[in-house]
Amino acid sequence: MMNQPINRTISIAPMLDWTDKHCRYFLRQISQHALLYTEMVTTGAIIFGKGDYLAYSQEEHPVALQLGGSYPLDMARCAAEAQKYGYDEVNINVGCPSDRVQNGRFGACLMAEPETVADCIKSMQAEVDIPVTVKSRIGIDEMDEYEDLTRFIDVVAASGCDTFIVHARKAWLKGLSPKQNRDIPPLMYDRVYQLKQEFPGLHISLNGGVKTLDEVSAHLAHLDGVMIGREVYSNPYILAEVDKRFYQDASPIKTRFEVVQDMLPYVEQQMADGARVWHIARHMLGLFQGQPGGRIWRRYLSQNGTKAGAGIELLTDAVHVLLEAQTKAKSFQSEMLD
Repeated sequence: MMNQPINRTISIAPMLDWTDKHCRYFLRQISQHALLYTEMVTTGAIIFGKGDYLAYSQEEHPVALQLGGSYPLDMARCAAEAQKYGYDEVNINVGCPSDRVQNGRFGACLMAEPETVADCIKSMQAEVDIPVTVKSRIGIDEMDEYEDLTRFIDVVAASGCDTFIVHARKAWLKGLSPKQNRDIPPLMYDRVYQLKQEFPGLHISLNGGVKTLDEVSAHLAHLDGVMIGREVYSNPYILAEVDKRFYQDASPIKTRFEVVQDMLPYVEQQMADGARVWHIARHMLGLFQGQPGGRIWRRYLSQNGTKAGAGIELLTDAVHVLLEAQTKAKSFQSEMLD
């Protein structure tokens, strides 16, 4: 059965080793509407791996699976599995520049093979009703002219794909590490804006370097959606205003402390299933970013989260330590004013 249509105005980027199911559940406590993406999962892991690489919590919806691969039959098989699991979307990774990904013939190197991506789209769409989308760069290596990008979009869109998330940096497949590829190539937002003007019938979202909701608003004046990545991970409470500002949701905004409280039943359940508290708490380090005691919160979790026997009290104790620090700071300020 086809899932409900997705509002893609705001989405959270797939981030390898970061946006696992625990991270996504945590982020969902802050925003009910932003579209969440899994970290990239390869077709090989899904087909041949021994773990359950598609597991997630129903509370995560809307949630999309990002898939890494380039063989149409494997991609179609994995897309069908994703639909069985109830994912709202399957996204093809055409943006990751790592050597390991290139050796597997997927990721950003596929920008040089738009026909291959188109074949994957066709095979996947033949098996599923949920949307099949593409996340790409604006170019790779010497294939970095605007005409190279439009040719890629032309070919892939002709296969039936109508949704593209474009990281507004090119990727150097040789000479730069994945980390360097996230910072060194310059951001070219105008190129993504131009793409939307040339392809008005496509849904175009922008990714790359977005740090504030004001920046999101500025981009939305030109585009259909904005994907936020690293800023959300380091400062997750940036999502607190998203539902009200971009989805007209008048529900009360949770405080940071309410977010922690709402995570406790999940932590208990996951630990009962074999997870360690640190597997979850590590994603919460930035919750009090920029707040009095924020460093104390991070330090307490980091120093105590990996200890043997650490349990749910890690979070409640961290809150107590944080509140004590805030009380002392207020008391000191009052004394200074006196």
